[in-house]
Amino acid sequence: MDLIKERICEHAEILAQVHNLIPQIEVAGNIITKAIQQGNKIIFCGNGGSAADAQHLAAEIVGRFQKERQALSALALTVDTSALTAISNDYGFENVFKRQLEGLGRKNDVLIGISTSGNSIDVIRAVEYAKQNEIVTIGFTGNGGGKLKELCDVSIDIPSQKTTHTQEMHIMIGHILCEIAELAY
Repeated sequence: MDLIKERICEHAEILAQVHNLIPQIEVAGNIITKAIQQGNKIIFCGNGGSAADAQHLAAEIVGRFQKERQALSALALTVDTSALTAISNDYGFENVFKRQLEGLGRKNDVLIGISTSGNSIDVIRAVEYAKQNEIVTIGFTGNGGGKLKELCDVSIDIPSQKTTHTQEMHIMIGHILCEIAELAY
C-alpha cells in the first residue's frame, strides 16, 4: 500500500536528520548520568501522547530498561489523576506540572519537558519554575522548538512539523537516554 511506504519513507527522512542532534543527546545523557550518580531524580512531563511518553520513560528508568540493576529515581508528573484534577481546578491547568514540581523537585534534579510544539503552557511553567530552583531542564520538542527551546538548558528539537514523526523520534531518543541512565549506575 502506498500510504505505508510513504509513512516509512517520511520516518526515515526525519531519522536521517536526527543525526544532527547527536551532540544535544550526548549533553542530555551526561546531565542524566550526573544526576543519577548524585542521587537525584529524573522528572518527566508532557500532554497527550507526550504524557504517555513521560510515563513510559519514567517507568523504564525506575524499573528496568535492558539490564538488571537497582531501581533509579524517576517519575512522571502525568500519572496522578487526583493531583492533576485538583491542581487544575484550584490553580489552573497551566500550573498542573509546576505545582507538582514545587512539592517533588529538588536542586540538581532533572526535568524533561516534552512538547511537540514547544509551546505547551503547563510544560513551560514547569520549566520556568525548574530554572528558578536549580533543577536542570531538558526539552523534547519539534517544529522549531517553540518557547521551550529557548528556556531549556538542553533542547532536543526534532526537525519535523508532523506530531507523529516528532513523537516517534522522542521515544527513540528517550530510550537512548534510558540506556545511558542505566549505564550510569
